[in-house]
Amino acid sequence: MTGIAQQSPIDAAKAAFARRAWRDAFDLYAQADRAGGLTADDLAAHAEVAWWCGQPDDATRIGERAYAAYVAAGDRQRAALRAIQLSDENANRGAYTVATAWLTRAERLTDDARDSGAYGHVVLRRSLIAGGEGHLEQALAYAREAIAIGERAGDKDVQALALVQTGQVLVAMGQVREGMALVDEATMAAVSGDLGLMVTGRVYCCTISACRDVADIRRASDWTEAAHRWCDRQSVSGFPGVCRVHRAEITALRGGLAKAEQEARLACDELLKWQIAPVAAEGYYEIGSIRLRMGDLAAAEEALRQAHQMGRSPEPGLSLVRFAEGKTAVAHAALKRALAEEPTRPGRARLLPAHVEIALAAGDLAAARAGADELAEIAEAFGTEASHARKHVALGAVLLADGDAVAAEKELRRGLEAWQKIEAPYEIARIRMLIAAAARAQGDEETAKLELASAKSTLERIGARRDARIAAEALGDAPAVAAGDARATRTFLFTDIVNSTKLIGVIGDDAWADLIRWHDDTLRSVIAEHGGEEIRHQGDGLVVSFDDPGRALDCAIAIQQRLADHRRAHGFAPAVRVGVHEAQATRRGLDYAGAGIHEAARVGALAGEGEILVTRATLDASRRSVATGEARTASLKGIAEPVEVVPVVWR
Repeated sequence: MTGIAQQSPIDAAKAAFARRAWRDAFDLYAQADRAGGLTADDLAAHAEVAWWCGQPDDATRIGERAYAAYVAAGDRQRAALRAIQLSDENANRGAYTVATAWLTRAERLTDDARDSGAYGHVVLRRSLIAGGEGHLEQALAYAREAIAIGERAGDKDVQALALVQTGQVLVAMGQVREGMALVDEATMAAVSGDLGLMVTGRVYCCTISACRDVADIRRASDWTEAAHRWCDRQSVSGFPGVCRVHRAEITALRGGLAKAEQEARLACDELLKWQIAPVAAEGYYEIGSIRLRMGDLAAAEEALRQAHQMGRSPEPGLSLVRFAEGKTAVAHAALKRALAEEPTRPGRARLLPAHVEIALAAGDLAAARAGADELAEIAEAFGTEASHARKHVALGAVLLADGDAVAAEKELRRGLEAWQKIEAPYEIARIRMLIAAAARAQGDEETAKLELASAKSTLERIGARRDARIAAEALGDAPAVAAGDARATRTFLFTDIVNSTKLIGVIGDDAWADLIRWHDDTLRSVIAEHGGEEIRHQGDGLVVSFDDPGRALDCAIAIQQRLADHRRAHGFAPAVRVGVHEAQATRRGLDYAGAGIHEAARVGALAGEGEILVTRATLDASRRSVATGEARTASLKGIAEPVEVVPVVWR
């Protein structure tokens, strides 16, 4: 009998929880639940397991049952903790009214136990709300009260969360050294394994956010990797999306734009699955920033608008898009308004570099000088390499605009040295372009050309093609466009929604716009997973480039499978055709040109509903063993020789 008892579903579920086998634990808890008799603690564990499995709706549903069970048992403290968790979950998905109601319940349940850990969590949420509303003094008072409660209650989770919150508020108030010391103290508790899983993840996220706030790039990078390793060790998948956003930011800073975009898109996919909308908004903002650097203004604006819809300000990214479009006055006005609405130093530090650049272009030297002076004050407060780099660049740009090219070059070279220590090639290249302008103003054409040539080379290498063209034009390099138009062998993937006109007529324009947005996000997520580079949106589909035919074929199969999975789960997904073809083409900015890419488009157009067509030569080159249908020979418009195409069986 003892052996049988040890194999009961509830015992097996608890064992699976302990070894972080989340899917097994979820299934076993569900089995035990069907048999009846789960305690409130069992239901709370089942809810947590559901969250780690990526089933936030189940986590909330089961968590509500756990709350009711605690109330029925008269356990007010655990009921309050469950109410706080439910408040957090609803806040993540944007259901703020429901979140507030759950927090109010937790406050009522802990009103007579103000030295309890549960009440410490209540006070901590008050601090978070006050900070979000800009009431920093009140936020600081609540955070310090939460620390004291955590100490009296001996609750390490409350202490750590309250320490990191206090640190972040102090940083926002400009007390950087004191604030970061508290953040470090909290993070050491996470590293040492003293905290619960959920709290450990939150502390890591808050620490990385604090490092970003003060532009401590190296520190943010180190903690991001540490957090990612922790996620791997614990087999947790909710926080990796958060970590991916931070990794994407750092990867982009280091010049890996394509890889950074892949990370950011994967992050958004994970975060939306877990219904962590506020951080998903940061992911979309990062995608917008990356696309802006690449020179793809339309895609940049689209991503920034998605970030805005999820509650994240699109600034300074959207103003930089407008500036790139030549709408300098619009950009200048938008950034002035954004600065007027932003009270915190970290928030202003993110806006000011773009404000200085655009103010100078608008001829508003006074505003630019004021912005550069404020960046200098922030650099003194933050004391980080990146904050000093931004200070030097802004001051140098203002001096250059004011006619003091000698002093400008000195400041710009200080900024260059600082960014070189951080290893930020895009920023380095942009500074070199300013140094070139300063050198020209002094009559030193040789130095100007040297700096411009270096900037152009770097920008082309990392894929910042719009800025590379600007550098080429400043260099007077007439064949600049040709230099960027290198011939390359690439594998092109074309997608297209089948019968889209008929579908629009059925569902209407508004629903179609939502469907296209979902379709694009879904396909882009798959493309990012397989290392593809989106070239453009064409018609109702995407044009994608791969450096390997095998990856392109894997991506095509994954697209159809992802759509089929959604169709089974939700009843509908648009039918998509996919064509895959390897060919030589000429790079033209963000796009490709030549007969090869036209041939690839024709192959895609031949595919039927839900079909993948690949040319025989591309299939052979892919070195993939995939099931195929009957090959056929097709005559392609504009192509002299017929082409053998093969349907790929993906179901």
